[in-house]
Amino acid sequence: MKIVSLSADGAWAECVSRDGSVVETLDLRLVGAQPVGGWVLGFLGAAHSVLTAEDAARVADALEAVTLVQQGHSVDHLFADLVDREPELPDFLKDRQD
Repeated sequence: MKIVSLSADGAWAECVSRDGSVVETLDLRLVGAQPVGGWVLGFLGAAHSVLTAEDAARVADALEAVTLVQQGHSVDHLFADLVDREPELPDFLKDRQD
């Protein structure tokens, strides 16, 4: 969620979802002071993680994918970085491949 305003003490933030459909007040005490315009991952009324704009976009795409899958739609466009490529092992597993 994007922070659109802060309480006087900075402990609470009025936040809006990326598509503007959800407005929520989140407790910022778990993540510390944040600027207006910043992005946070909110759950049960609290900000749990600070996100970059890119991370926020990925989270929003993943949440949209869940909805689309439940409706029987394709989600490939939301995961363009994963479609049509072979998975890659992390470096620490490559030597154990066989």
